[in-house]
Amino acid sequence: MKSHYSDVKEKSQKRINIIKGQLDGLSKMIDKDIYCIDLLNQSLAIQNSLKSLDTVLFERHLSTHVSHQFKSTPEKAVNELVTLFKRVNK
Repeated sequence: MKSHYSDVKEKSQKRINIIKGQLDGLSKMIDKDIYCIDLLNQSLAIQNSLKSLDTVLFERHLSTHVSHQFKSTPEKAVNELVTLFKRVNK
């Protein structure tokens, strides 16, 4: 039976491979002098893929580490989440 963590690793690796392909595609588009709007659309797709990866990683962190930290070291859990929230909202 696979653990939840191995599922997260698989999902994360799949998303990373997609992002690598998107980056390679963008690089080729730039080399071919593709229209700027198309380049920007590809860049935005990459950013959305990164956000999707962030979501997978964040969900795992919440369900494992944060839930444990709130029981043992709640101040640490709050500080980490507040710091992350500030970084995301810059």
